[in-house]
Amino acid sequence: MDKRNIPNWILSLDNEDIEFIKNFILKSGSLKEIAKLYEVSYPTVRLRLDRLIEKIKLNDSLENEEFIKFIKRLTIDDRISVEDAKLIIEKYKKERIEK
Repeated sequence: MDKRNIPNWILSLDNEDIEFIKNFILKSGSLKEIAKLYEVSYPTVRLRLDRLIEKIKLNDSLENEEFIKFIKRLTIDDRISVEDAKLIIEKYKKERIEK
């Protein structure tokens, strides 16, 4: 996969989230096995998974916001650079998530 085509929801995750997803896949999605691996209770793992799901959903919903679409259109029309668009979008997302 070309690094430029990595979905934004993956890029928005921190290293701990990515490691959790990797372990989840390697354990065939067994929360019981993940609980053993992390030496925590099943409800703790379930809560972490639920939070990760919400983080991904939030990122997906932000991607569909009109402001982000507008910034992307400016890039397509060569009115702003791709680098500037990325900076603006990331700043916008960070502020939205912190609210």
